[in-house]
Amino acid sequence: MQVLPSRLAEIRDLFFARGHSQYTGEPVSHLEHALQCAAQAEREGAGDALISAALLHDLGHLLHDLGETPSARGLDDVHQYRVVPFLRGLFPDAVIDAIQRHVSAKRYLCATRPHYLAQLSEDSKRSLALQGGVFSLEQAQAFLEEPGAHDAVRLRVWDDLAKQPGLATPDLAHFLQCAARCSLAH
Repeated sequence: MQVLPSRLAEIRDLFFARGHSQYTGEPVSHLEHALQCAAQAEREGAGDALISAALLHDLGHLLHDLGETPSARGLDDVHQYRVVPFLRGLFPDAVIDAIQRHVSAKRYLCATRPHYLAQLSEDSKRSLALQGGVFSLEQAQAFLEEPGAHDAVRLRVWDDLAKQPGLATPDLAHFLQCAARCSLAH
């Protein structure tokens, strides 16, 4: 196995230390969710940058100490932004842009796909309200013009599929190798 750059080792260690906690309102852990999302991306032929974004899109949830289910207490943990300083300098903009916009992608999908909102989990609906709610059609169109928006929409679709208990996926080491290949240190 290839030696990981120190920041990727920190990510691995963070998943090992905190990733086994339950992903709020879902029947999987944070680590299971991350692995399932990355596996969805890999199955659909995404490149290393988008697979890495899929793996790391919710890492910001593991970087705070707001307790369980902050949204139930009316708090938006802004995980999509909290993680950016941690990843900046390690990954290219393609990874960071998709991660930073995956919450906006949820707002976009609610505005543009008639049944999308109804399929969201209760926690995801609660966080949607805290994150600004459903985009207007003008906001949705403007979102698509932002860097990484189209990748963020793909990521968000995988995010929704990545909540299946017991689903077999490649392990964290496999996906960290994808991350190493697209890291700026590579």
